[in-house]
Amino acid sequence: MSLSVDAILHESTIYGRREKLSRMMGAVELGDVYGATIERIKGQAGDKSRLGMAVLMWISYAERPLQADELCYALAVKLGSPDFSAGNIPLISTLVSCCQGLITVDKEASTVRLIHFTLQEYLSTHPDVFSSPHSAIAEICLTFLSSREVKTLSTGPSPNMPDTPFLSYCSVYWGVHAKKELSDCAKSLAVELLKENYCEVSTKLLLEQVPHWDFWWIGYCSPFSGLHCASLFGIVEVVASLIEVECYDINGGDFVGFTPLAWASRNGHEEVAKILVEREEVNPDVADMAGKTPLSHAAGGGHQGVVELLLGREGVNCNVTDGEGRTPLSYAVGGDHEGVVKLLLEREEVNPDVTDDEGRTPLSYASESGYEGVVKLLLEREEVDPDVTDDEGRTPLSYASESGYEGVVRLLLEREGINPDVADNYGRTPLSYAARSGHGGVVKLLLEREEVNPDMADKGGQTPLSHAAGIGSEGVVKLLLEREEVNPDVADGYGQTPLSYATGGGYEGVVKLLLEREEVNPDVADGYGRTPLSYAAGSGSEGVVKLLLEREEVNPDVADNGGQTPLSLATMYGYNRVVALLQSHKAVTPSTT
Repeated sequence: MSLSVDAILHESTIYGRREKLSRMMGAVELGDVYGATIERIKGQAGDKSRLGMAVLMWISYAERPLQADELCYALAVKLGSPDFSAGNIPLISTLVSCCQGLITVDKEASTVRLIHFTLQEYLSTHPDVFSSPHSAIAEICLTFLSSREVKTLSTGPSPNMPDTPFLSYCSVYWGVHAKKELSDCAKSLAVELLKENYCEVSTKLLLEQVPHWDFWWIGYCSPFSGLHCASLFGIVEVVASLIEVECYDINGGDFVGFTPLAWASRNGHEEVAKILVEREEVNPDVADMAGKTPLSHAAGGGHQGVVELLLGREGVNCNVTDGEGRTPLSYAVGGDHEGVVKLLLEREEVNPDVTDDEGRTPLSYASESGYEGVVKLLLEREEVDPDVTDDEGRTPLSYASESGYEGVVRLLLEREGINPDVADNYGRTPLSYAARSGHGGVVKLLLEREEVNPDMADKGGQTPLSHAAGIGSEGVVKLLLEREEVNPDVADGYGQTPLSYATGGGYEGVVKLLLEREEVNPDVADGYGRTPLSYAAGSGSEGVVKLLLEREEVNPDVADNGGQTPLSLATMYGYNRVVALLQSHKAVTPSTT
């Protein structure tokens, strides 16, 4: 065993040590090597044993990779001390030495990590190596945040962060560790810290990491109380203690109007929400600056347990609209939270067809996102209108068709009385949207309906065929060309035909399909004087140029409104192979102009 350890440690490079580890015979032997090395770390004299084990704990249980200076600062914190002494900060080289070769410093990223991923696996399967690691980390973070050095930091917009590299990690993650494992010491430290005005610099660092949020308010963090902070993290014991202290307005909003209940609801902290909801003085309907209540936050996050708690509170408004006119149901359907949708639809006062400020209904949002289960639940309600149009004139079917959700399209088409051919403010129908997105399955479903006009032009004059040709969707083009009523040569408002769009994109397969139709004029000029050959040459589409030059009707010398011929365009853009094709064709077939 000792020979194996020595063999690893005698390698002079990180690469060599990894290779040696990878060649170990098996997991059992490798585990023995790690176990023996950890025992060697513990057996070191003086403070080396403590430092070595502390380093392994931090690297193994930290929520993100630690910078070398962060780790050094963490190990300099002394529990119970109100001051942080820079004199206690160890050198990173000392820490590497104390760990007997089990850690390494990534020079490029300046992060400290374990020597091999198998060591992390070993430590994860041997929880007895460290005693209550999350509590220990939380205690260190809270001690640092409570130090005089942190409390006296400038609250200006740019505190000197390089002087306190450990502050960011502590501010963002102390609560994460405390929620996972809370010792009496960590609880006491947290309560004492949060009873005071929470450090504004720490608040900014924490809130910058809150996902899906607008950051215009980061410079205006006050007020953000300790109760808000504990509720954000969801630490039940700390929230309960702070409430008993009675030093907070339990319904008070922070800088964006979030109450403690709103933070707990938004993050799905059910136990904290329960404590707050059961308090008579708590108002569960306090809206934030965006007009969202705790119920809207919980519904939008799909936190079913919190939603149940809130709905169980007498007098809660479950149909409240926010600043955008959206209800809790609207947010729930937008996140595909079927369980929450069911809970809300069971309430008589909930309007399942309410429109927001953009005229969109819950069905519209669910259809756009392809949430079949939610769509089905909504369509079971008689009062839901599947054809309701929003401010842009779009229906749920229009959104589902554009996104290509065949299952949702089927559900909507099965609803009696639905109009599958509603044109929006741009004149686009569901078929038009499906075609321009290349969703063949949806196109096929729509074409099966007699009411659908397969050749309806939008306000720009583009038909579904024109849209499909423009993106090179051969499958959709084939489906549309099978319909007798489809004009394969219709020009839009700019005079461009489906062939013109297909040649401009270099879509050889689509060009072949269109050229097989007798009605298609392969040499028609649009409003800019450009022919299909002009577009093909200007985009360097050699294969398409060949196909067009095979047609007798095609004049390769037609100049557009700017005086550019296909040859001059290909020359200008440096498409030499296309230039050669055009010159060769001219040599064989003299110009007719």
